[in-house]
Amino acid sequence: MPGTARQPAARWLLALAATSAAALAAAFLLQYAGYEPCHLCYYERIPYFVVIVVGLAGLWLGYPRTALAIIALAFAANAGLAFFHVGVEQGWFQLPESCIASGQATSIEELRAQLAAAPARCDQVPLTVLGLSLAGWNGVLSAGLLVLTLFGLVRAGASAAEQHRQARAA
Repeated sequence: MPGTARQPAARWLLALAATSAAALAAAFLLQYAGYEPCHLCYYERIPYFVVIVVGLAGLWLGYPRTALAIIALAFAANAGLAFFHVGVEQGWFQLPESCIASGQATSIEELRAQLAAAPARCDQVPLTVLGLSLAGWNGVLSAGLLVLTLFGLVRAGASAAEQHRQARAA
């Protein structure tokens, strides 16, 4: 049974890809509901795309445990980025340059145009849910998914080791 060692890892990859797709769908729904994302919000979406691509590639190429390891790194990076974003919101860290409107207006019309084109500020919290900002919830989700990914990686390794022992005993 050559595919049985990969089954637990494959299920984990599918679940993580589906959860990442749901997280991205929620982010896009909030954006289209009027909550404009800042630059850090956009960066926090990238790991979810990575998880989907790496998860599906790991399934297709037959390297699910390697994919789980890469996904763990993506979730760890996203949890760190979310922590930084919360820190910017709370004033613990300096506001990144990409979150600041730049340029000098020489007229009222230019100032209006700059304000209309200015990105959402990373230090302003447009929405809180149960006392946490969206960046805070992203950090909680990423950290939780990191733990689940590591658990899945350990289980997949144990399953592969058990299959290897059974093959040697036969």
